[in-house]
Amino acid sequence: MTDTLPQVDDRYRLLVDAITDYAIYMLDRDGFVTSWNAGAQRFKGYRPAEILGEHFSRFYTAEDRAAGLPERALRTATEEGRFEHEGWRVRKDGGRFWAHVIIDPVLAPSGELVGFAKITRDLTERKKAEESLRRSEEQFRLLVQGVTDYAIYMLDPTGRVNSWNAGAARIKGYVPAEIIGEHFSRFYTEEDRAAGEPAKALATATEAGRFEKEGWRIRKDGSRFWAHVVIDRIRNDQGEIIGFTKITRDITERMEAQRALEEAREALFQSQKMEAVGQLTGGIAHDFNNLLMAVLGSLELVRKRVPYDPRITPLIDNAIQGAERGAVLTQRMLAFARKQELKMEAVDVPSLVRGLMSFLDRTIGPNIEVSMRFQSELPRVHTDPYQLEAALMNLAVNARDAMPRGGSITISARPERLRQHSVLAPGDYVRLIVADTGEGMDEATLARATEPFFTTKGVGKGTGLGLSMVHGLAGQSGGWLTLNSRPGAGTQAELWLPVVSGELAAATQGAVGDDVAGAARRLLILAIDDDSLVLTNTAAMLDDLGHEVIVASSGKEGLEVLRSRPDIDLIISDEVMPNMTGSQFAEAVRRSHPDLPVIITSGYADQAPNAGVGPPRLAKPFAQSDLAAFVNEALEQTPPAA
Repeated sequence: MTDTLPQVDDRYRLLVDAITDYAIYMLDRDGFVTSWNAGAQRFKGYRPAEILGEHFSRFYTAEDRAAGLPERALRTATEEGRFEHEGWRVRKDGGRFWAHVIIDPVLAPSGELVGFAKITRDLTERKKAEESLRRSEEQFRLLVQGVTDYAIYMLDPTGRVNSWNAGAARIKGYVPAEIIGEHFSRFYTEEDRAAGEPAKALATATEAGRFEKEGWRIRKDGSRFWAHVVIDRIRNDQGEIIGFTKITRDITERMEAQRALEEAREALFQSQKMEAVGQLTGGIAHDFNNLLMAVLGSLELVRKRVPYDPRITPLIDNAIQGAERGAVLTQRMLAFARKQELKMEAVDVPSLVRGLMSFLDRTIGPNIEVSMRFQSELPRVHTDPYQLEAALMNLAVNARDAMPRGGSITISARPERLRQHSVLAPGDYVRLIVADTGEGMDEATLARATEPFFTTKGVGKGTGLGLSMVHGLAGQSGGWLTLNSRPGAGTQAELWLPVVSGELAAATQGAVGDDVAGAARRLLILAIDDDSLVLTNTAAMLDDLGHEVIVASSGKEGLEVLRSRPDIDLIISDEVMPNMTGSQFAEAVRRSHPDLPVIITSGYADQAPNAGVGPPRLAKPFAQSDLAAFVNEALEQTPPAA
């Protein structure tokens, strides 16, 4: 037995000395080193001869020695039976390593403390890895917290917030203490919560791994913002879903900019569409005017030359009235196409509306109240007063028809200054408003309201040109027409008209008599028109007035006739002709015959010169009395010099 114990002790000593991953050594009761294994030599750099008999406190940092950590370690081991700690230790060369230390008391069979067993493990590599991970996590935390343009936060599996960055606080208005632990559904609108959108978002992220959408979200103060949202699921190493990451970006400004761009594109599209329709309408109206010119003129001459017959004359009168109604229709078409000739003046809107009120009251009827609201000293606008009256009548009649059970119409105006507009030029305007309390229009009807021939009044109850005429008047005056309406909320028509700048002289023309005056003397008149029907009709009217007529079908042919017949007294020329317009022909005549009077006729006046400049203009279709009056006036006036 006595031989066996030393052998066991030797084996334990060999075992301890063979361990190199742990420093295992003994201390006496006072902390001096009494044994030293290979692991201790490898960790700490001391050979046994250098360290045996030395106090173990030399392995501690100066800070720990000053704090009494070595003594506290032995005291804890003695009193509690064990001391365990991690901290920095010092090697022989002064280098530091991170150590995990265990100190156990060694007791004799009698229970007396004889020393301490100390086991130290070098955990420097693990400490470095943990420190690197900690720094990485700290950097990531600082990165996430430093982002202010995005709300980045975590949700637990049920959707409750468990982290909150600075961007979330800025965008949504909550500080972390107010929102952590709350359910993320509070950021959704009531409509989306009622529709179950928050739950759908988490379900999609759970199943597909990702959820992405744009929509309205709510800030702490109750305001809304348009958000781009991404939700990603988070799994642990076992594949279990432990929560979600949620990234939200406020893209309200981008959405509003996109909406403004779309509105500008829509306005441009509508403007181009109306311009194209206007060109088509203007061309049709011009050609129709020529046809009406031939019909009206011929009927008028037939009526004069045929004796009264109760079976025939009323039919002729009826045909004339139908043609005259067609002429009114073409004038409205030309108004929409912005090709009617306007007599632009400085118009006092309140005075014009007051003068129209009695007629409006009679037209609208007793069950609708018409009222005016105008600011004092409203600036004058630049437009045609007669066309403006017609436009207001059209708007009032439309309002009346939208209120079959009665209501009210309010006509108001106020000055506006535009700095930027998708259609109008910057400057000063008067916004003339006709508002009713009628049935209103839906979006589809509102979008087509100003299109020519579009009407909701039923067959035979409207031409569909009323609003088109108003639209044309506004555009030709340099303004704009806008309509605002909702079903059940009435309609508000806004007519924007430019304010007069400086003194404007109203375009005037001589009064036209109702009776056909006989020719003061027989004239030799050159009549020019590329439409043979109109030319024949004009020549017949002039012949009936007692004049001699020479005809030509173009400006070039007219100049040739003028060269061969210098005794011509007057020229009547159409405006719209191929190769040479009537205005160009008149200018050529003025250069060679400055005193020869010229009258221009036109189905529309899109190429008309400024008011008061150039030859007098006679609008088609015209009656014989109009033609006679213009001939007499042209002879009395001396044309302006070139």
